[in-house]
Amino acid sequence: MRKLWQSRIREPLIGLLKQGIAPQRLALSVAIGIVVGNMPILGVSTVLCAAIAIGFRLNLPAIQIAQAAMAPVQIVLIIPFVRLGEWMLRAPPQPLTIKAGLALLGQGVGHAIIVLRDAILHAGFAWVVVAPAAIYALFRLLTPMFERAAEQLAARRGAAGALKVMP
Repeated sequence: MRKLWQSRIREPLIGLLKQGIAPQRLALSVAIGIVVGNMPILGVSTVLCAAIAIGFRLNLPAIQIAQAAMAPVQIVLIIPFVRLGEWMLRAPPQPLTIKAGLALLGQGVGHAIIVLRDAILHAGFAWVVVAPAAIYALFRLLTPMFERAAEQLAARRGAAGALKVMP
């Protein structure tokens, strides 16, 4: 699992810092990718992340790396988002499980959307309310981390350059 994390997420993001992306822009791209990657409506996050990256001139690879890494978490958070949306909208809880939802998807996406319409709307509403605060919090958390990583990269480059100059 650690090798997967390093090879698929950490190394590509560090590579973007090496290429010169500003740590703050990288933090914003990753924060948005994480939050949009957890959108409780399946099949929307990839396209939405691409549109956001293009529209706001954010780093497309960074936002997509973060979004793709969230796929397992996205599934786990669907029902909590449905329940939060029901609570926020004071709607009666619907009987819903991940297993039943995936079985409905097996019968066709259109059929699943019709049957799960209210649950999708409740979950989407909750996500829209939570997303801005989550993006802000993640941005504030990630910015110092990426700034430290950029400083370490710069220090390594400086040390490597100093070694070459010495006779």
